[in-house]
Amino acid sequence: MYLGIDLGTSGIKVVLVDDAGQVVDSQTVPLSVQRPAPLWSEQNPNEWWQGFCQAMDQLAKTNNLAQVSAIGLAGQMHGATLLDKDNYIIRPAILWNDGRCAEQCIELEKLVPDSRKITGNIMMPGFTAPKLLWVKQHEPEHFAQINKVLLPKDYLRYMLTGQFACDMSDASGTLWLDVEKRHWHAGLLSACGLSEAQMPELLEGNQISGYLHDELATRWNMRSVPVIAGGGDNAAGAIGLGMIKPGQAMLSLGTSGVYFVVTDGYLSNPDSAVHSFCHALPKTWHLMSVQLSAASCLQWFADKIADKEVAELLAALDKADINLSGSPYFLPYLSGERTPHNNPNAQGCFFGLTHESDQALLTHGLMEGVSFAFADGVDAITQTGVEATEITLIGGGARSPYWRQMLADILNKPLTFRQGGDVGPALGAARLAALATNVDVALESICPVPEIVKIHHPDPARAKLYAERRETFKDLYKQLKPLFNRGS
Repeated sequence: MYLGIDLGTSGIKVVLVDDAGQVVDSQTVPLSVQRPAPLWSEQNPNEWWQGFCQAMDQLAKTNNLAQVSAIGLAGQMHGATLLDKDNYIIRPAILWNDGRCAEQCIELEKLVPDSRKITGNIMMPGFTAPKLLWVKQHEPEHFAQINKVLLPKDYLRYMLTGQFACDMSDASGTLWLDVEKRHWHAGLLSACGLSEAQMPELLEGNQISGYLHDELATRWNMRSVPVIAGGGDNAAGAIGLGMIKPGQAMLSLGTSGVYFVVTDGYLSNPDSAVHSFCHALPKTWHLMSVQLSAASCLQWFADKIADKEVAELLAALDKADINLSGSPYFLPYLSGERTPHNNPNAQGCFFGLTHESDQALLTHGLMEGVSFAFADGVDAITQTGVEATEITLIGGGARSPYWRQMLADILNKPLTFRQGGDVGPALGAARLAALATNVDVALESICPVPEIVKIHHPDPARAKLYAERRETFKDLYKQLKPLFNRGS
């Protein structure tokens, strides 16, 4: 059996997985986020550890954890966890969705002009490097105490094993990693006033990073099992879905939207805000487009406008006769946008409303706008020369057959919907633990793809109509961009 840990933003989840790869049990403990100032987002790392121990205590009450062979780690990326020389926490961790360091992003790209080539990514406030430059400039008393900089899940690793280590996929999100060569970059670290000595050891996601402390093993009736390097949340989630070979891709229609493609070499398109990261497996990379609001747009419409349940909106849409020529357009930028625009000031809007615009047309237009934004992200990755051999649909929004078919028509590609599309990074972390302790077992047998439920093939006539409407969608962004936040 294996344990998989996923340190999320809103909660920490621990799953117990048997030798056949099936989840036997799981425990989740909620976490809180502190916002002491505008744009700030922080958490206390002690809360991560307390939440983890609470989840483990519950699992140990109802399961024989003596059968666990290894532990895998996954978690939220980009967070800055700072330890002093005695390994005490210096200040609250600055999270991935903290936006205070936009100025430091500009400054770092000036200090290291080829940073985009080295890291494969554009500097954004979400990444770790600009956060540390902000601490250096605004909290010099804290910066002077820094002995180690850890990503969130790697703080749990330290507490479990006493070791400082990080996997390649999570390290890619710091903007201190040479993503092609898979090692820390001295110039990028120096630009933030740091050195490699303050960084954790780099490992591949399926390597052993240390062993569980004896006292913790005793507490949970376990052996001192190996703790595996693991992966960042998206990479670990991909492992959980069997996304292990170049060309495999997943499109996640969740609260936010992600298009993730596995590659066997380093590729990038930073000017379109494509993320280029190492995968959680050796000699493997991935490209990722990110849209900040996806299924959350439909939830917003249901809660704030229609005052109905999402399921009710979708049921009404199934019965409606939608005329595309009369459907309004929707820009889904309720939280700004990342790929391809990298514009935190972008805003959402409906366009083309008439007396004929009813609830079903608005629901359709909203889902269409989110799907057009996915198409923008797919195009940004395709510009690198990568074409997916198969795209698996996951996420809460993918439970809608109507939305799945719409995406297939808009992307003009077949899309595969599989069982277990709601699996999370914790399962991927457990699979990485299994890989590390079963080196002679085939990768595909430990990381299989879930069973196919349905393949959605594009309808040529609908694909043509959507292609024409997408041109208007793209023009709308161009026309409205100068007006976003005017006068604010």
